[in-house]
Amino acid sequence: MAQPRKLKKKAYEAELKRLQAELVEMQQWVVETGARVVIIMEGRDAAGKGSAIKRITQYLNPRTCRIEALPKPTDREAGQWYFQRYIEKLPTAGEIVIFDRSWYNRGGVERVMGFCTQQEHVRFLHQAPILERMLVEDGIILLKYWFSVSDEEQIARFKSRRNDPLRRWKLSPMDLQSITRWEDYSRAKDEMFVHTDTPVAPWYTVESEDKKRSRINVISHILETIPYERVEQAVPEIPERPASRKDSYERPSRDHFAYVPDVAAKLERKKKDKK
Repeated sequence: MAQPRKLKKKAYEAELKRLQAELVEMQQWVVETGARVVIIMEGRDAAGKGSAIKRITQYLNPRTCRIEALPKPTDREAGQWYFQRYIEKLPTAGEIVIFDRSWYNRGGVERVMGFCTQQEHVRFLHQAPILERMLVEDGIILLKYWFSVSDEEQIARFKSRRNDPLRRWKLSPMDLQSITRWEDYSRAKDEMFVHTDTPVAPWYTVESEDKKRSRINVISHILETIPYERVEQAVPEIPERPASRKDSYERPSRDHFAYVPDVAAKLERKKKDKK
């Protein structure tokens, strides 16, 4: 299947700004109504999950929108029921929680890399749909997204990360394993979908060959799926500052404080020198 053309930057930025404004409206509805929202982001390494989450949350209030990216379980957590540490991170009323990777680690990386037993994997595939049905029955809005990318594009993104010192930290040994185990991950994903793509909690696939296009598409789908309504808010008035009195506050001398050096002034001088 032919891939769609890359989305033009100007069109992307204009639509992203509009959608981000809608996300702010949606979050206000969540807060006002006490809704609980869980968004699961899964997919191949370098498929664009992180950058999509960044654009979703860019202007949202972090007090009521959390990103959960759980690390490797501790020894204590390893002895718990598998889902236990994820349940602790679920939202309360008026909150949005985005899982950057989730309990589906067991269906993917743990399965492929041998970090869980066959019995644990089978138990996970049985229990995950049951847990998700319970969440939805309790009123939680649950959205599950799978970011899909080709092997050629994945390798290109890995190379880009390797050559960029600002993003090199995102390239882990585990990421590189996904290249040599591409088919293993494909089989694990297919099996996971067979058991967990349910009418109550379906998977939505996000084509992510073009990151800009995928961000627009996933944000649009979130906004279309969550049944939010616009919440009217009173815009606060900015009060006038009262006039100073003779006995009013007098600021201490600047000499009494330590200030951060104005290194930015050097940039201004360099700009003038070039002229």
